[in-house]
Amino acid sequence: MNQLALAGAAPPTFEMTVDLNVLEHLGINLYSNIAAVLTEAVANAWDADAENVTIRVDPAKEAQWIEIVDDGIGMSVGDLNGKYLRVGYRRRDEGDEHGRMTAKQRPVMGRKGLGKLSLFSIANEIEVQSARDGQQAAGFTMRVDGIKKAVEAKTTYNPVPLAAQDVTVTRGTRIVLRDIKRQRLGTGVDALRKRLARRFSVIGEARGFKITIDDQPITASDRGDLEKTQFLWTFRGDDSLPTTLANVLEREAVDERIAEWNPTWAIRGWIGTAAKPKDLDGGKELGNLNGIVVFARGRLIHENILDRINDGRHYTKYLTGQIEADFLDIDDEPDIATSDRQRVQEDDHRYLALITFVKDTLSDVEKRWNEWRKKHELEKAKQQSPALTEWLEQLEEGHRKSAETLIAKLSSLPVEEEEDRKLLYKHGIFAFERMKLRGSTEEFAQQAVDNIELLFRLLADRDALEASLYRDIVKSRLEAIRAFQKIVDEDAKERVLQQYLFKHLWLLDPAWDRATGTEVMESQLLEDAGVVNDLTEKEKLGRVDIKYQTTAGKHVVVELKKVGRKMKLLELQEQGSTYVDKIKKILRAKGEESPNIEVVFVIGQPIDEASNVDRVKASMEAVSKGSRIVLYDQLIDGARRAYAEYLQKSYELDKLEKLVGSL
Repeated sequence: MNQLALAGAAPPTFEMTVDLNVLEHLGINLYSNIAAVLTEAVANAWDADAENVTIRVDPAKEAQWIEIVDDGIGMSVGDLNGKYLRVGYRRRDEGDEHGRMTAKQRPVMGRKGLGKLSLFSIANEIEVQSARDGQQAAGFTMRVDGIKKAVEAKTTYNPVPLAAQDVTVTRGTRIVLRDIKRQRLGTGVDALRKRLARRFSVIGEARGFKITIDDQPITASDRGDLEKTQFLWTFRGDDSLPTTLANVLEREAVDERIAEWNPTWAIRGWIGTAAKPKDLDGGKELGNLNGIVVFARGRLIHENILDRINDGRHYTKYLTGQIEADFLDIDDEPDIATSDRQRVQEDDHRYLALITFVKDTLSDVEKRWNEWRKKHELEKAKQQSPALTEWLEQLEEGHRKSAETLIAKLSSLPVEEEEDRKLLYKHGIFAFERMKLRGSTEEFAQQAVDNIELLFRLLADRDALEASLYRDIVKSRLEAIRAFQKIVDEDAKERVLQQYLFKHLWLLDPAWDRATGTEVMESQLLEDAGVVNDLTEKEKLGRVDIKYQTTAGKHVVVELKKVGRKMKLLELQEQGSTYVDKIKKILRAKGEESPNIEVVFVIGQPIDEASNVDRVKASMEAVSKGSRIVLYDQLIDGARRAYAEYLQKSYELDKLEKLVGSL
C-alpha cells in the first residue's frame, strides 16, 4: 500500500502552467502581417453574429492604435474570463447550444481558441470591452510586458480592469490595439482593406456581414481578381456571381464535385484567367494575384493551392480564382489548418482529394482556355490590322489554321508599345512563310504557342536567317538574267561576257550555284602554266576564259565567243583539244594524274553542222567526255526554266512584301 495513504497524508496538488514559449510561438511570433491578425478578430465577430465590423486606424503617421468594433452578441464578465481569457477554449466542443452554429445559423469559424493571442504579434497593449444582453459592460487592458513578468514569476496574470467611465461599448465588443509594432503594419490602410477582402468570402449584404475600414466598406471588388478575369469558370450550383460581367468574354460552368466523394462534399467559387500575366500583378497593395485561394466556412484556409499543383504549363501564369471547400473544416474531423490558419496539413485525405479535383478541373480549363484565347486574340489582331486578315485569307486551309494559332500567340504577348507588336507580326509572317517552304508550319505554330522562348529562337535561327535571304536571291537572279540578256542583245565583247559569267556561274548550270573559290580566270591559269616546261607553242598561245572546279573534282573550262561571230565545228574541236592538253599537263605537274576535264563552248550563232547531232556529239567527245556547245539564247532560256520556281515565288513574295509593309 502507498506509504502516503498509510500515513493519512493529503494527496498532492497538480497544476499545469503556460510557459512563456507558448505566448511567443502562438501569439507574438506566429503571425507576420496585420491582415492575418485582424482576420482572427473579424472571425470572432462573425462567430458572435455581428452584422457590422468597424475598423479604424490611427491617422497619425506612426499609427499607434487600431480599433475593432462589432455589434455582435458581446460577452459578459463570465464570458470574458471563461472564454476570451482562457487560452485554448474550444467553442465547437465546449460551447452552449450555439457551439457549432451560431443563433443566425452561421457555421462557426473559430476552432482552437488561440486566435486571440495573435493580437500580441502586432501590439504591445490590448484593450477589450464588451456588453451582452443588457448586462453591465466591462473591460480590461493587457500588456505584453505584464504577461511576460507573470509567466516568468509563474503567477497568474491579471489584466487591469477598466474604470466604469472608460467602458463606452453598449453592445457587442470593442478591441483597441495600442503601441503598434510598426514593422508589422504593412503598406497602409488601402492595402489592409484589400488584403482583408481576400481573406473572407462572406463579406457583403448577401451574407449580412459588413466590414468597414475608416468608414469605407470592404467589398468583393477590393479582392481585385474577378475584375482581371477574361475567361471565367464557375462551379455548378453556385450562383453567387452576377450573370454578366463586363470584363468576362467567355464563361462556362464546370463540375462541382467528383462522383466518388462523400455526398456532402462540393466546391463553390470560380476559376478565371487574365488576358495577360502582368494583369495579375496587384502591386504592393494586393501582391501577386496569380493563384487560387481556398476558403472553408467563409474564411481563408489556404493562400494558394496552385503552389501545390506543380503544373508548369504556360496557362498557369494566367490563373486566378477562389475556391470554397467547406469539407476541409468539418466539425467531427481533426483540424486541418496549421497554427497560423493560413495553410493546411497537406497529408490530410480531404486536402489530397481537393488536389485531385483541382488538377482534373484545370485540365479542362486549359483546353477551353486555348480555344477561347485563340479565338479572341485572333479577332483582336484582325481588327487591329486588316493586312493580317488579307494574309490569312490567302493561305490554304491547313496552313491557315497554323497561321491563326501563331498570330493569336503573337497578339497575346506582352509588349511595351503596339508598334513592337506590329514588328512581331512582320517577323511572324516571314518566319511562317519560311516554315511553309520547309513543310513544318504546324509544328512551328504549335511549339511557338507553348514555348515563347522557342518562338524567339526560331525567329532568330541561323538556318531560318539563311532562308530569309530567299527574296534577295530571287531579286538578284532575275536581275542577272535580264542583265545577261541585255549584254547578249548588245553583242558585247567576249571580255564583258567572260567577266559577267564568271560572277554568275549558275547561269551556265544551276548546279554551280555556290562557288567555293575554286573558279579561276585566264590570268591565274597562265601563271600556273609557267611551272610546266613541255607546253607546245600552240598550247602556250591558248587562252582560257573561265576554268571552274566542281565540288565533285571535275574541271570545267568555259570558252566564250562574241555573239555575232560565226564558228565552225572543227575550229571549236581544235581549240577545245588544245585547252584539254594544256590543262592536263598543268594538273599532272601538280600531282593530279587523271584529271576529269570538260569544255563548254558558249556561242551566239548556230554552227553549220548543228543539224548533224551525232557529228557534233562525236567532235565534242573527242575534246573530252561531257564537252558541249551552248548558244547564248539557250543559256538564257535554260536559266529561266531552272528558276521558274523563283519567278513564281517572286510574284508571291511581292504580294507578301506589300502586305507586311502595310502592317
